[in-house]
Amino acid sequence: MKQLAEFLPLIIFFVVYKTVDIYAATGALMAATCIQMLVFWIKNKKLEKMHLITLVLVLFFGGLTMFFQDDAFIKWKVTAVNALFAIGLLVSRYGFQKNLIKQMLGKEMTLPDAIWDKANVAWALFFVICGGLNVYVAFNMPQEVWVNFKVFGLLGMTLLFTFATAIYLYRQQQALENKPQI
Repeated sequence: MKQLAEFLPLIIFFVVYKTVDIYAATGALMAATCIQMLVFWIKNKKLEKMHLITLVLVLFFGGLTMFFQDDAFIKWKVTAVNALFAIGLLVSRYGFQKNLIKQMLGKEMTLPDAIWDKANVAWALFFVICGGLNVYVAFNMPQEVWVNFKVFGLLGMTLLFTFATAIYLYRQQQALENKPQI
């Protein structure tokens, strides 16, 4: 249920876009994200950093889109989010010696720091690639293609990369468990 709640603003954006236009969809995204954050706050008495970043970027780029009636701003939001996630992963690891991927998954499995570092860098690169692809699709293809890419393409890529990361980490853990002890 929590996963559905995470994607609800995106689903609302898509439905409103298909039935009205990009500006109504942007307004709906902004409203849905605010409501989503309010519900998370009431339920948990706090918001995660990722939620706060997303909220600020949705309101900032959505507000610019609505004010200037220019869809380029909402298109840039996707790249800005991906860039901030990539920067966050790299700065937390190499600036503060905290591997965010390890912090999220380290309770589930024990692996050497080198493996966690590879996963961390892989996710940072993944976010950079997603941001770059978003720019390409957003500004070289019709709006309809971009909306479909934003909703289905990026989501599909993220699910596949999550699955690939899980397989990689699981195999690394299995290799360590099967390694003869000296």
